[in-house]
Amino acid sequence: MSSRRDFFKWAGVAGGAVSSLTVGKHALAGLPEPVIQTSAQTMPPLVPDTGRPYNPVVTLNGWTLPWRMNQGVKEFHLVAEPVVREMAPGFSAHLWGYNGQSPGPTIEVVEGDRVRIFVTNKLPEVTSVHWHGQRLPNGMDGVTGLTQPAIAPGKTFVYEFEARRPGTFMYHPHADEMTQMAMGLMGMWITHPKNRHPLISEVDRDFCIMLNAYDIEPGSSTPKIMTMLDFNLWSWNSRIFPGIDPLVVRKMDKVRIRVGNLTMTNHPMHLHGHEFTVTGTDGGPVPLSARWPEVTTDVAVGQMRQLEFVADEEGDWAFHCHKSHHTMNAMGHGVPTMIGVDHRRVGKMISQLIPDYMVMGERGMHDMTEMEMPLPDNTAPMMAGHGPFGSVGMGGMFSMLKVRKDQPRGSYKDPGWFKHPPATVAYEWAGQMPEAKRSHAAGQGTMPLEHPMPAGMQVQVRKPTKHEH
Repeated sequence: MSSRRDFFKWAGVAGGAVSSLTVGKHALAGLPEPVIQTSAQTMPPLVPDTGRPYNPVVTLNGWTLPWRMNQGVKEFHLVAEPVVREMAPGFSAHLWGYNGQSPGPTIEVVEGDRVRIFVTNKLPEVTSVHWHGQRLPNGMDGVTGLTQPAIAPGKTFVYEFEARRPGTFMYHPHADEMTQMAMGLMGMWITHPKNRHPLISEVDRDFCIMLNAYDIEPGSSTPKIMTMLDFNLWSWNSRIFPGIDPLVVRKMDKVRIRVGNLTMTNHPMHLHGHEFTVTGTDGGPVPLSARWPEVTTDVAVGQMRQLEFVADEEGDWAFHCHKSHHTMNAMGHGVPTMIGVDHRRVGKMISQLIPDYMVMGERGMHDMTEMEMPLPDNTAPMMAGHGPFGSVGMGGMFSMLKVRKDQPRGSYKDPGWFKHPPATVAYEWAGQMPEAKRSHAAGQGTMPLEHPMPAGMQVQVRKPTKHEH
């Protein structure tokens, strides 16, 4: 990653209103340096050293884009380009993104900031950037052909507007969306409040998660852009479990999780061990009177939900989409149900023709987590990840909230597996099983028959013949 010091040494562009037009050659020397990040590690929060102060966010397996101040304007530089994204160890995808990654870097500003974003197109086709949920001049809204000319390959456009309201927003193209968003071209935008806000709490940990989905066939690396619903990789920030970093917090921290959804379906996000409240949407903060405790909230297509809670229970708590197929990686769809089918003889015959043939699914799919099944190159296992007690049997949109009382304040280092206090782990029962009591009323109707059928009565059913119609 380019250093922040190098980023700020570049000369500025003259202030004033700048429209969505190409930047001439005479201005190229004044462009902010495009900072590129290719590592899939979670980068530490970027504490602001210019402009108004704020508590920065942490983007799981991502980062925040640096900026420079130019005569009171915050200037950013986004580069839309093909990228290689490691979705999990041993599995990478050829995607489209910004500044070396998909999704692109998170942009953080403060309410009232004047922002100027230079967007350079290194894609093979035209693009634009729509600032999803922002209040701004119509000509800065980023809809190709409607509010601006398309950004041609090799060109740089400029967007400038004021960050008028605090909240969590997204950015994505409005040009050939079917292709560009299916290829991963998207990112998150955070506008922090400039003063204490009655509906926006101050928190200790603030996480960003972008939900996205891909259809990448096993052994391949490029998404199929024509897929509408049958995706096989459900991801957070273009990562799949076990490649998603945990959300590491200190016990009693006030935690905020911002979840944006740019997939083609809704996602019921479920947190174990805690209750949360939905405190914000992309429309703004939720009034206090409209909040209630939850453990699952649905994030629909094109929406953002902001979850807040106090991490008051130690442990390694699962956090995941509650659609079961969304916690499974590639090869998890289109597999026939074989539960209860004994195909040992068939398997033996097939293995004579195909030595690597493997029987699967007779007792459910959990056995897949234990098998060393041969996979095509660059393919993630269907269910992967190991915990302290064995296979987790999950993939896709799954990670953990790791709560520790001895976690250093402000540290996001993974503390390892939770050490359970004595007698607090579920265990196998080794004693006698008591005989279950049976209810004599079980299965009886609520209203007895008025004329019960005599015991021993036989009933014959006769189909009518063609002469009896």
